[in-house]
Amino acid sequence: MSRSFDKRVLRILGEAGIVSEEDLAVTQEVAVKENSPVTAVLVKRGVVDELALLGVLSDRLRVSPVNLSTCQVEPNVARMIEQEIATEHHLVPISRIENVLTVAVSNPFDVVVLDQVRNATGCELRLVLALQENIEQQLHKIYNPGAAQLEAVMGEMDGGSSLEVRGAEERKEEEDLAILAAETREGESPVIKFVNLAIYQAIKEGVSDIHIEPFEKMVRVRFRQDGVCHVAHTPPKSLHNSIVSRIKILCGLDIAERRRPQDGKFQVKMEGRQVDFRVSVLPTVHGEKVVLRILDGSNLALSLDSLGFETASLSDFSEAIRSSYGMILVTGPTGSGKSTTLYSAVKEIMTEEDNFVTVEDPVEYQLHGVNQVQVSDKRGLTFAGALRSILRQDPDVVMIGEIRDAETIEIAIKAALTGHLVLSTLHTNDAASTITRMIDMGVDPFMVASATLLVSAQRLARRLCKHCKAPIEGVPKERLIQVGLTVEEAETGQLFQAVGCPRCKQGYSGRFALLETMPMVDDIKRLIIAGKSALDLKTAALRDHDMISLRRCALLNALRGKTSIEEVLRVTMADELSDTV
Repeated sequence: MSRSFDKRVLRILGEAGIVSEEDLAVTQEVAVKENSPVTAVLVKRGVVDELALLGVLSDRLRVSPVNLSTCQVEPNVARMIEQEIATEHHLVPISRIENVLTVAVSNPFDVVVLDQVRNATGCELRLVLALQENIEQQLHKIYNPGAAQLEAVMGEMDGGSSLEVRGAEERKEEEDLAILAAETREGESPVIKFVNLAIYQAIKEGVSDIHIEPFEKMVRVRFRQDGVCHVAHTPPKSLHNSIVSRIKILCGLDIAERRRPQDGKFQVKMEGRQVDFRVSVLPTVHGEKVVLRILDGSNLALSLDSLGFETASLSDFSEAIRSSYGMILVTGPTGSGKSTTLYSAVKEIMTEEDNFVTVEDPVEYQLHGVNQVQVSDKRGLTFAGALRSILRQDPDVVMIGEIRDAETIEIAIKAALTGHLVLSTLHTNDAASTITRMIDMGVDPFMVASATLLVSAQRLARRLCKHCKAPIEGVPKERLIQVGLTVEEAETGQLFQAVGCPRCKQGYSGRFALLETMPMVDDIKRLIIAGKSALDLKTAALRDHDMISLRRCALLNALRGKTSIEEVLRVTMADELSDTV
């Protein structure tokens, strides 16, 4: 607010007789000294009530007042005025009706800025009056979307919830680095408080990853929830190094090393359950980016039936895991639920009569009764090296966290051919591509065909919120047929769309798995040995063996109202090898 307008405000208050001349003089002096608006100084000193002050100013300036604390600003309206202009000149766009934009201002006489806004938005302006300090608070909420959530979380935790954070497993003493409720009361460092609150909020909301991303002038904290990232907080840039150092301390990492990537882990105990965090620190142009992967064992579905597979796919998979030997591969990109499916499979078939061993990097969830081996490159324990030793431990079932190289897959193939059941994951787009990927890694096609029981591809799709999903009409039938529906389904099927409500995240709540399975039947084995392409293998599986593709799995769930057609296209767009013949 300009000093000339401050003087005008003081003159209005003096003429109204609600502030004494002495208070006016002191207020003006303090405002100049603290570089604060006179309205803020008056309210802070208790000279005049905020509502009374706003009432007098609106009456004399002939501009309607507004209570910004009760206004809900829509994101598309807020974006109509650039953040820099809104912040510098204290403007809050509140609502738009046709061509009229309602804007809260602290100085309604700044005609140059108002003309600039009018030209930029193409709207007529309806001005309402608010105090500058209230406008600044509202702008902070608009441009720092995590602020309100963080305050809500802090209030919830002040009510008695506690968060116990423990450092890396290598520490010999269990050390309580933070008990959040106590820290909040005792005025602990803002950095410790922010990190703990972000962790608490992420666990409560079922987040899978926390991304702390530095940019030139800002820091962005994003949560990945149901497979999609959204901005949770934007802490000050000045706190970035301290936030990273705090996380490094939790993991036992070198806080002085900022030029090389580092990996670590720590544990959190909250409300009676233990949550593990895997941490990756990566140097970028504007500082170190940190990603925290949240491994909440209480969210691990240990029943194959609960994952959401189609009946035919589940039958194929269940039959394969009950075989006495052979190799089963679950493929897909990072974060597609492959590990959860393998853990569920192990839990499904585990008995006291068999010896179950896993080799993982890292061990994400601990399973009772299973011998789990943690890979460590620093100690020279690789997947291939661990696998060789495991095969000398008389295993019945071996689970390999991921096949990364030719040496590992060669040992896995030999294990599958010598009486062991091998479960593992591989990064490919679909089931058929898994075969060509193994051949490209140097495995003979005959060995692939002989050792492999089943290959599958998996994705996770977001589930529509049952409280707010809405039916959609008027989608062109030709477009529905183009994405994979049959003519009958396109004509009679009912599809739903995401709406959004307080109980969900943008119309979705939770995820379910899509599984494409391709058993190694004799016809498929002959095609593999003949050197046929992935497209030939998939075409044969779809045509002759009724394989349900990823796209078809997703479409069937869309027809059931479980997900939206937009989600179907999002999760299966890259998997469009011909699904029909």
